[in-house]
Amino acid sequence: MLEARFDQITHKCMQKKSYYIINGITLYRLIAAPFLLFLILTRQSDLFKWLLALSFFTDAIDGYLARKYKVVSVMGAKLDSLGDDLTVIVGVIGLFVLKPGFIKTELVWLVAIFILFVIQVVSAFTRYGAVTSFHTYLAKLAAIIQGIFLILAFFMPEPLSVLFYLAIAITALDLVEEIILTFLLPKWKANVKGIYWVLKQKPNSLLFLLPGLIFMW
Repeated sequence: MLEARFDQITHKCMQKKSYYIINGITLYRLIAAPFLLFLILTRQSDLFKWLLALSFFTDAIDGYLARKYKVVSVMGAKLDSLGDDLTVIVGVIGLFVLKPGFIKTELVWLVAIFILFVIQVVSAFTRYGAVTSFHTYLAKLAAIIQGIFLILAFFMPEPLSVLFYLAIAITALDLVEEIILTFLLPKWKANVKGIYWVLKQKPNSLLFLLPGLIFMW
């Protein structure tokens, strides 16, 4: 019995330690974002591209580690979403400053995605009073493609158009899905797989989507 109690205490201590380490990895992206912005404005492109790659790497591992060590939390999910958004925003600002020719060519698509992003954020704040942290499968796929595109954009002479259009398409689908999810889910919820899984658990949710849209807008 004492041995079982000792194992339980040890497990809790390890879990608590893992919680702080994983949130620390996530926190890195929040701290790195303004420094990355400074590197862009001072045209230190070499250091910028390596630290941007590191930020995307931390994005790839913190969620995995949180699930593996079972330390998923509301605070962690919110920090992760904020860190993800800031990293992508800084990366896009980097394109504007360091790759102006590419931006001039593809500006229409970026404006369209920005409008969708604003609609998604406004929907979330109207519904929950906070940004969402759904972390859907589409969101994870979009994050991977965004990261690959942005990293390669600064390591190669010119950004890859194919990757750009793929990132735009997947990101647009993700934002539309998240807008719909804000109307399907009455309360803030983290780590939602996607619309299919929400409707599978609550088939009647679809019936409330249209009235919800009318009420919110």
